[in-house]
Amino acid sequence: MNLAELFIKRPVMTTLVMAAILLFGIMGYRLLPVSDLPNVDFPTILVSATLPGATPDTMASAVALPLEKQFSTIAGVDNMTSVSAQGASSITLQFALDRNIDAAAQDVQSMISKAARDLPQNMPAPPSYQKVNPADQPILYLALDSPTLRLSDVDEYAETLMAQRISMVSGVAQVQVYGSQKYAVHVQLDPRALAYRQLGIDEVEAAVEKGNVNLPT
Repeated sequence: MNLAELFIKRPVMTTLVMAAILLFGIMGYRLLPVSDLPNVDFPTILVSATLPGATPDTMASAVALPLEKQFSTIAGVDNMTSVSAQGASSITLQFALDRNIDAAAQDVQSMISKAARDLPQNMPAPPSYQKVNPADQPILYLALDSPTLRLSDVDEYAETLMAQRISMVSGVAQVQVYGSQKYAVHVQLDPRALAYRQLGIDEVEAAVEKGNVNLPT
């Protein structure tokens, strides 16, 4: 083999190798499982707070606002949205992708504790939080209605029977009950009787609460 034949064979081999790489590359690219809209799980935490009887404006100013002030100081918060309704507020915190969700949950819990002194003292329970995936949406809605039962009785049936049994089904992650109405006692006061006995509305409220407290025996 002379020098001229060696120079001719080398370009031919290089061309064949490059053509093979290009061919297999095109075939492999067409088989890649690429999604046009990939599902990205952002670290997201949902904070919920309830105050029975409060209007949406009261929930926004007295409950959601103090919590938002504390949450805004957490590192890595990309987006924060809040929704206030009758007696309830929910705040959604979305963190950066590089933020650890467990560490973010600890920061959220710490800020809830700091905001406790600015929240209404008559809240039945402190705000709670849970890790959520914004891409998850409910796949099944069940509507309950009864022409004979009160709405509070229907809510009790949904909470104690249906929700608990559905939550035990394999694959069910969460069950939520909307539009609930809890049983409540309404007290009508006589202003003249209160003035005669030198009692205030706050004293009557404290007496009613004291007489309806559930304590362990």
